[in-house]
Amino acid sequence: MTNTATLTENLPSSTSTIRVEKLTCSIGAELSGVDLGEVARDDALFAKIKGLLLEHKVLFFRDQNFSRAEHVELAQRFGELEDHPALGSDPDHPGLVRIYKDLDSPPEHFENAYHCDATWRVNPPMGCVLRCVETPPVGGDTIWVNMALAYENLSARVKDQIKDLRARHSIESTFGARMPIDQRHQLKERFPDAEHPVVRTHPETGEKILFVNSFATHLVNYHTPENVRYGIDYAPGAGNLLTYLASQAQIPEYQVRWRWTENSVAIWDNRSTQHYAVQDYWPAVRKMERAGIVGDAPF
Repeated sequence: MTNTATLTENLPSSTSTIRVEKLTCSIGAELSGVDLGEVARDDALFAKIKGLLLEHKVLFFRDQNFSRAEHVELAQRFGELEDHPALGSDPDHPGLVRIYKDLDSPPEHFENAYHCDATWRVNPPMGCVLRCVETPPVGGDTIWVNMALAYENLSARVKDQIKDLRARHSIESTFGARMPIDQRHQLKERFPDAEHPVVRTHPETGEKILFVNSFATHLVNYHTPENVRYGIDYAPGAGNLLTYLASQAQIPEYQVRWRWTENSVAIWDNRSTQHYAVQDYWPAVRKMERAGIVGDAPF
């Protein structure tokens, strides 16, 4: 039995076959026989990649030696690119965020938490295209999680309890936490806490997705007679429920783990996944470049 399929229909002659190898039973596929520079320029090939992304939720590619301009061009096929207020963009390529760790970089603890990118935005990113520029010989892997499957496997009781709940997501309490108080308040003024449904619907596939992560601070509409008999049902009850829901991303059966090599690329659907960058490689050099694609408001 094999997990590899070969797709040949409607592809340009320059890439006559795409080989699709599922990496786990739940999420992720590695594609070979693909030049991502060509994907940016070919409508039929892009449509094939987009369909595979919706199916597998994260796609992986090796040996993609394209330019920063081609990286941006590829990501823009999915939509408009966004900047990051805490990280900034490459000055010559707006929307291309450089995530560089050098030998003298201090350890940081933003990436090594299960999260969807930028859910503190009213419109979180639709997805991202991430390329490895340089990586340690060992370490620095990234984990992705299928949050549609995480929702599907919740008990009927929990699904009923959370169907109408909403949560706040904050940049202030994450990237802003170590800023001086005036800068932190300015950051929150620019990006007020966003409110999203705990269970979102994928706008293209219709899947139900468990949509809370490490940016979620609290449930905003939990304190109702149906949920709260006494104060303890709310505090710590609401927080305990949020912690339980966020912890579903830690279940290995929902995950894929990718080992980076130079010029490898991941494209993921940020609406239906979470990810975790493993911080096990200090001191070492790890340089990544990411293009985030503007999304729409979760519903």
